[in-house]
Amino acid sequence: MPESQPIRPEPEPEVKRRYRGCLIGGAVGDALGAPVEFMSLAEIRQTFGDAGVTEFTTAFGRQGAVTDDTQMALFTAEGLLRFHVRHEVDGSMAFRPVVANAYLRWLKTQGKTTAALEATDGWLITHPKLFATRVPASTCLEALAAVTQPGQRASNKSDGCGAAARSAPIGMFCARESGASIDRAAKRALEVGIELAALTHGHPTAQVAAGAFAAIVACLVREVALVDAIAKVKPLLLRRPMHDDTVRAIERAQSAAAITSNPNAETVVGLGEGWAADEALAIALFCALAANDLEAGLRLAVNHDGDSDSTGAMTGNLLGAIHGVESIPRRWQQQLELRDVIALMADDLATYPQWPVGQFHPPSEANTYWLERYPGW
Repeated sequence: MPESQPIRPEPEPEVKRRYRGCLIGGAVGDALGAPVEFMSLAEIRQTFGDAGVTEFTTAFGRQGAVTDDTQMALFTAEGLLRFHVRHEVDGSMAFRPVVANAYLRWLKTQGKTTAALEATDGWLITHPKLFATRVPASTCLEALAAVTQPGQRASNKSDGCGAAARSAPIGMFCARESGASIDRAAKRALEVGIELAALTHGHPTAQVAAGAFAAIVACLVREVALVDAIAKVKPLLLRRPMHDDTVRAIERAQSAAAITSNPNAETVVGLGEGWAADEALAIALFCALAANDLEAGLRLAVNHDGDSDSTGAMTGNLLGAIHGVESIPRRWQQQLELRDVIALMADDLATYPQWPVGQFHPPSEANTYWLERYPGW
């Protein structure tokens, strides 16, 4: 194969820094918050001092360990990329069953399975560290274990934050779809985010919040400022049924950021605990709006009463997309579990429109590489 056509295309520099920043930033926030997920703010301060947790500390037997939030974000990305391959090969427009199969592969890594699982191949599931059980949410485990046909919607009423915490790759994927304007990418990310959230979370608030987060991420990786991204997404939400909780959460975050000169844990506590999707969205947006940099934003996002790893992950997605991967401290990146896998997945999300797959591409080394890496199911 000619050297001018590498198997793995290199992302454009600005795209690469934002895409890696978004996905690695989310994992770093997840790892920073993991040790204190089930601790109150008072317990965090009693254990770590008044500033709370400020560096990686031990969770699951190591520092820098990620949780099910990062695991499921990776499988979300994998499912979307496999959908792209399938679409290019046979024209299928059905993304939900393909991503559902990816979630069933994640379920398999957690020691559970279902007869609905139709494919256990591809590159992601070959990584042994993904088979670690990191207190996965019962909502996701139970909803996926009950699947009889990939793509069916969950029958529960959960409004939990898990669907939103895994949704950044949806925005990243939609932002790179061929010919998509920023407005179209945001609308598409909202729709896809809602549909994929429904695979595990039956409550409309969980679905709309996940879609809103994906849409905001789609804008950020396209170099839209956060305040402008929110302004683009809110009108899209107002056209959706059952949007009230999510719109109120966004407005609470905006109001808190506007009046806060010294963002602190008490302000975060006032936005909720983050177990519900709308509260996690509010906390992540507030921390990203109010903090001066990524480090400050992540520390703000994890030191509160509640779901610290999920709010840390979502804040990291936002701030990483805004400030780029270079804003993430090297010490955190070096300790981060699965860092290289996460970086490669970010690059794949950034470059997938360039892959030589589909009916108009003859067999080649690159063609085989991508078809084996992301089989279309």
